[in-house]
Amino acid sequence: MRARIRGNKGMASSDEPEAVERKYKKEDKKEDEHEEKEGFIEKVKDFIHDIGEKIEEAIGFGKPTADVSGVHLPCINLHKAEIVIDVLIKNPNPIPIPLVDIDYLIESDGRKLVSGLIPDAGTVHAHGSETVKIPVTLIYDDIKNTYHDIKPGSIIPYRIRVALIVDVPIFGRLTLPLEKTGEIPIPYKPDVDIEKIRFEKFSFEETIANLHLKLENKNDFDLGLNALDYEVWLSDVSIGTAELTKSTNIEKNGITKMEIPISFRPKDFGSALWDMIRGRGIGYTMKGNIDVDTPFGNMKLPISKEGGTTRLKKGKNGEDDDDDDDED
Repeated sequence: MRARIRGNKGMASSDEPEAVERKYKKEDKKEDEHEEKEGFIEKVKDFIHDIGEKIEEAIGFGKPTADVSGVHLPCINLHKAEIVIDVLIKNPNPIPIPLVDIDYLIESDGRKLVSGLIPDAGTVHAHGSETVKIPVTLIYDDIKNTYHDIKPGSIIPYRIRVALIVDVPIFGRLTLPLEKTGEIPIPYKPDVDIEKIRFEKFSFEETIANLHLKLENKNDFDLGLNALDYEVWLSDVSIGTAELTKSTNIEKNGITKMEIPISFRPKDFGSALWDMIRGRGIGYTMKGNIDVDTPFGNMKLPISKEGGTTRLKKGKNGEDDDDDDDED
């Protein structure tokens, strides 16, 4: 009985190396299978990569390129700036490439001014190039209400960020990031004053005179004056409208003086006529627009003055007096 038990223990002891060996063989087999699987996947990847390169070489597939080719300001006034961003996209492939999305952002000193998304923006022709125009509108009131340190008349820096998402065979979807920097103005309307009205000819039926205007440019950029259209009221009586074409430069944060010819009938002014004759101050209102060139393009800016006071003067022998500044 004891011998039989000892014999059984001896058999169990002799089986252990075989179990361990089988265990290691299974693990080795798994590792070999894993390595073979990884090797197969790598071979497939290499094969696909090689095939892709051969296809690319054979039929000319390649990644498209893009660049911001220009930024235009077709319209800019006191209320808004319309911006058009030109993006030039080149497609080297033999088939058209669809533009999936265009994502854009305009910021100033890291602060967002405006952003947007243009879906399904079109297609770039095969072996061709396309200029995609991105229209953007900046509303100045929105900017000034959000960022109180941005003042009218100032020039602020901007950075345009554009992300083009295209769908290219072999490569799949690609994002082409673009950037462009520059400056944009926040326009401020010029101040206008009628300093005096100088008679050239005076009669009750018709008076010919010159308006002596003072235009103050409160912007941080020059204004090249091309034209001025205006309407003037003296003592609530309109003395008519006119348009003057006269080129002059109004320097930034500077003042320019100019003369505008007018004609009117004093008898239309009623009791205010006696104040005019006696050289007393007379109330005036002036409204109009100036057409100007700026470093940022052409602008049409309003000018207005209400509740001003001026004097009608006539110097000896037609000469101007020196004591006839306006009274506001």
